[in-house]
Amino acid sequence: MSQSDPTDNALAAIASILDSPQPPPLPASAPDEEKPASLPLPLEANGYSRSGPGPMAALRFKWTVREHDGAYYVDETIGENSMPIVSGPLDKDAAIQFVDARESEAHQRFEHLKQEMAGRSAAAALVRKDSGEA
Repeated sequence: MSQSDPTDNALAAIASILDSPQPPPLPASAPDEEKPASLPLPLEANGYSRSGPGPMAALRFKWTVREHDGAYYVDETIGENSMPIVSGPLDKDAAIQFVDARESEAHQRFEHLKQEMAGRSAAAALVRKDSGEA
């Protein structure tokens, strides 16, 4: 029994897929059964949470939505044991948008800071190289 190359098996599988006839068309559904294509599922706001970037959990921002008496509040914390800064009351969609916007802003600021640090590091290395320290 000879051992075949796994690549040959993969190529044979791909060829068999490409050589197979088109699948039969799906049966037409009744007009009342039609569902809109790719509608996003509604998010559950209570408990919705996002975390900001960062190398240390003690410095990482976290935003969590909670519901109280039909209104939604966003708890913003830094690290795991900090007292939250509360924003609200908000409606469900506004609370989710608030969390998403804060997360997006935090990621943008973090990326900007990383780029700035990398630029300064490269400039410092260039200065060291020019002065003969390296």
